[in-house]
Amino acid sequence: MIVAKAQNNCIGKDNQLPWRLSGDLKNFKRITMGHHMLMGRKTFESIGKALPGRTSLVLSKTATFSDENLFTFDHIEKAIDFARERGESEFFIIGGAGVYASFFDLVDRLYLTDVHADVEGDAFFPKVDLSSWRLVQESFQVQDEKNSHPWTFKILEK
Repeated sequence: MIVAKAQNNCIGKDNQLPWRLSGDLKNFKRITMGHHMLMGRKTFESIGKALPGRTSLVLSKTATFSDENLFTFDHIEKAIDFARERGESEFFIIGGAGVYASFFDLVDRLYLTDVHADVEGDAFFPKVDLSSWRLVQESFQVQDEKNSHPWTFKILEK
């Protein structure tokens, strides 16, 4: 799972990210490149297209999206099986809130960007207990002209 969340667990507002973090977007691209990414319909619509170099899997019971490296599924299990059959080594859950909540108990690695701010929003990461997770990596980034807030990137594993 990969997520950027504010101190108040906000992950989005009006189907957009509520901050500008150039460094975090670069991390996201580097980490997910070459992999399958699972997202909900609203998350896909906010991105607007399949991201280059990755396979986008969209969960939707009503909409159908199809293009090169873009596939729609009506059940989580079908998306997981699809990625597994294609030899995926690290399958990424990228949002939104409902998808994160549905998958959280199944993941064993969390790429977490803690945005050091409380922001207004309408989508929130579920409140979860990370006390049983082991911190593998951590790096702090300052606020600057390309990053609207200071943030810490962490990799946690069960």
